[in-house]
Amino acid sequence: MNKIIVKAKKSITNQKKKYLFLTTIISIGILSGILFIFFISKEDKSLVKTELTTFFTYIQTNDIHYLTAFTNSLFSNLTYLVIIWILGISIAGIPIIIFLLFFKGFIFGFSFSAVIANYGVKGILLSMAYQLPHALFLLIIFLLIGFYAINFSIRLFRNLFLKEQINLGPYFKRYNQIAIISIIGILICSLLETFLSPVFMNFFL
Repeated sequence: MNKIIVKAKKSITNQKKKYLFLTTIISIGILSGILFIFFISKEDKSLVKTELTTFFTYIQTNDIHYLTAFTNSLFSNLTYLVIIWILGISIAGIPIIIFLLFFKGFIFGFSFSAVIANYGVKGILLSMAYQLPHALFLLIIFLLIGFYAINFSIRLFRNLFLKEQINLGPYFKRYNQIAIISIIGILICSLLETFLSPVFMNFFL
């Protein structure tokens, strides 16, 4: 595990531009999500407010089906991860991976701003309790797997179409190792989201 983490750190150091590009994509997604709340119709804003009110009422009354919530969170994030992983072993998957990272950032930003827009100053603390730390960790996890997916896809393209002699075996092995670490990270994030975030949110409701 330590060797994998060391290799990941070296990868970040050696390919800062790619990480910076993907981080920028996610950041643009977050900013777009934050601003989106100001452009939707009154009916949609009302619907968002109703959904939030219902959700926070469940939190306050502890009327949460924890197993169902955990299963839904885990399944949703793992599905997202698997899609990115599959796209990484395809040659045409890079634009879709970039869009998926943007969309993850968008959801994060929209969730954050929606709570603030409906609950004012109180919503800032509520948003932080609602999103942190699991949502931020998830963004980092998807940034990491997205980076390795794009890298492997590029190497696959160079090997098949540019006829470069690249031994894909070690890269594929590392790609799978990162995917396994990401799965563990997603499991932890789903646990935090289901069992810890509601506790924090109750302090501000």
